[in-house]
Amino acid sequence: MSAAVLTLDQIRYVNKAFWRNPMRAFFTFAFPLMFLVIFTALLGNGVVHIGPRAVKESTYYVASMAAFGVITACFSNTAMMTTFNRDDGVLKRLDGAPLPRAIFFASRILHSIFVAFLLVGITAAFGHFAYGAQLATGMTLLRFLVMLLVGSASFCALGYAITAAIPNGDAAPPVVNFTIMPLLFLSGIFIPFGNGTPDWVQWVGRIFPVRHFAVALQAGFLGTPFRWDDVAAVAGWGLAGLVLSVRYFEWEPRR
Repeated sequence: MSAAVLTLDQIRYVNKAFWRNPMRAFFTFAFPLMFLVIFTALLGNGVVHIGPRAVKESTYYVASMAAFGVITACFSNTAMMTTFNRDDGVLKRLDGAPLPRAIFFASRILHSIFVAFLLVGITAAFGHFAYGAQLATGMTLLRFLVMLLVGSASFCALGYAITAAIPNGDAAPPVVNFTIMPLLFLSGIFIPFGNGTPDWVQWVGRIFPVRHFAVALQAGFLGTPFRWDDVAAVAGWGLAGLVLSVRYFEWEPRR
């Protein structure tokens, strides 16, 4: 059996397992929509200044919650579910099966990318009908899709990498949330950056991939400038996550 056929079979398996857990699937898509409704209800009447452009905060949060949903689905869920599977011995059994490790990772990353595209589509549709958000067309849309593809794959790789720092399943939620939640606040996901944003906050945002990913997605929703260096920054973090995953990923439960 060729690698492509085997990968497709594994993608079908992972996809079937995802949808057969309806609560997991429901909250994966409902979580960012819930935050979108809450933030727009509390803060959506103002205006956010992004460079020379002024956009409604409600529209701003459509883009931000789309980024938040992708990060949650690809980074947080990947890290926690992988740790749970490792503790339960699922990864150990898979490693003993005649399934190449590359196929294992490729199938799960590709499925997460599919979920990310679906999640952004649902968020964009909800934002369009509820808040009048528009998704760009033409070359801007193409660049948006490139960033979405690179970002979802990169955050998956980082999700696998962070499992090396998680000792067991009980520690997975606090470790993952401790890793990602501060960056969400320091990258303008929940609170838009303004003229009064401290320089150190913006400096931290420029170091890590969350800010670059969010800014690139905003270009698709808000028509703000798109920069390929944001794509390069996210891809660089994804490559680092891949290298760390290959080096430190564990298949057996820790004693």
